[in-house]
Amino acid sequence: MPQQALVTVALLGTDRRTPPAGGPAREAPVALLDAAALETVRRRAGLRAAPAAKLPPRAPHDPRPALPAAAARRLAMLLADRPGSAGGGRRGSSPDLMELLPQWLTAANGHGFAPPPAALPALLDAARGRTDLRPAALEFAGPRALWLARFNPDWRFALRATPGGGAALPDLDDQEGVRRLWEEGLFAERVALLTAVRAHRPPHARELLATTWPTERAEDRLMFLDSLRTGLHAADEPFLERALTDRSRNVRATAAELLSALPGSALAARMAVRASACVAVDRTRADPALTVEAPHECDASMERDGVLPKAPAGRGERSWWFGQLVEATPLGTWTRRLGGRTAWEIVALPVADDWQGELHAAWCRAAVRQRDPEWSRALLGVPSAPEAGGPGAVSLAERAKLLGMLDSGERAEWVAGFIATHGLSEAFQLLGVCAVPWAAPLGRAVVDALDIARDAGSYPWSFSGVMGLAERCLDPVEASRFDALLAVPAEGEDAAPGAGGYWAEAFQRLVTTLRLRAAMAAELEAEATGSRAP
Repeated sequence: MPQQALVTVALLGTDRRTPPAGGPAREAPVALLDAAALETVRRRAGLRAAPAAKLPPRAPHDPRPALPAAAARRLAMLLADRPGSAGGGRRGSSPDLMELLPQWLTAANGHGFAPPPAALPALLDAARGRTDLRPAALEFAGPRALWLARFNPDWRFALRATPGGGAALPDLDDQEGVRRLWEEGLFAERVALLTAVRAHRPPHARELLATTWPTERAEDRLMFLDSLRTGLHAADEPFLERALTDRSRNVRATAAELLSALPGSALAARMAVRASACVAVDRTRADPALTVEAPHECDASMERDGVLPKAPAGRGERSWWFGQLVEATPLGTWTRRLGGRTAWEIVALPVADDWQGELHAAWCRAAVRQRDPEWSRALLGVPSAPEAGGPGAVSLAERAKLLGMLDSGERAEWVAGFIATHGLSEAFQLLGVCAVPWAAPLGRAVVDALDIARDAGSYPWSFSGVMGLAERCLDPVEASRFDALLAVPAEGEDAAPGAGGYWAEAFQRLVTTLRLRAAMAAELEAEATGSRAP
């Protein structure tokens, strides 16, 4: 019985569909399981005898150096630790090897090693089950994995995830070859080509796109237009302005977003005029304050410039329009509009009539879109402030995005100050945007906060997310700082029963994982150094 028919019987139930070989003498569920076992053996046994087919092409050569033996053994261990292989339950003090696989892959790619061919099936299976693994896993797997993926439908994601499905692109200097592939290639090949041309010759990519723009499908125009984010330049403005009149609403919205990221664009200037008319300084008060008069309508010109007229459920129309105008306005507008004040001074001004949240949230989005570190700092505020992150950072998610506009050292320093003042309860999202391994001040702040949490007598499960991040992100040299925390502490009167033992177990797992990460790095680094030795 075909596999799909067995699946259908299992989904419908044996009381509604009779399985093969079922009858009065056999229970239907048993007959279904027997048929499934037989089908499994049949599939594993191989293909039916048939005329010989043409042999597939040989796997392509991978020019990278082979993975060293010790690192190959480590890779096999990491791939064998699949979800559910431990039988469920608590992990105890054992490291979660599968969570270390992304970091190992990044390190192996950094050294430029090729995987053992025998590891490719397990590597593709792992990437199939975890989309977050795919970029690093496919880079490490290399060209042979793409060759192998063509023989197994379960691995076709590798072909879809690779620009052009692994197809070779023409030399970018071969104008005729580029033009031919652009006009005649498959969609995935065209996306790969446009991405490659944009990365090396941004104007040529825009010119290539313009040659076929009117005849492209709406969904294809959207994908192609998004490629202009790479190397976005003022020279792209005329093309993007024309896209504002596109038939597709999504294309128009993307064009408006890209234009608003160009502070000198005509759209940005139009948005600045509209937003400036909505915000002013009230000088009638003893202390200056900002007043907001949101737009009363969304006219056709606003819609053309990307303002969505219909507000989401539960959101007022005027505040919705106002937020979009401010988000698309160049941040330098406000210094000129508000008396030459700096970003810090502007953010510190009170805002009348409960408009502060809306105005500051829009400034947060503008700072991220325009990648403005000065406004990001002002909106984040001082990490030790009682309001936990500054007046403009209205949510942890926005704070995390603002932190992404700062360099890695400043980001780590800010989050360390936040943790020192506010603890770990709201730090998970902020820690997720910090560079790995964590800088020393951030690592010390996390260790100290975990120590304080243990002494408070609660269970460690409330901090499982941060503890998991620490296992993957702390610098392994910090492992020795936990030696004093491995012993089970004496339980205080207010401590949760058994909490000390659970904390000791969690710290032991953390230390074991850090030392394992150090060993992983040493295996790759030592072999890489040796391979470069004369």
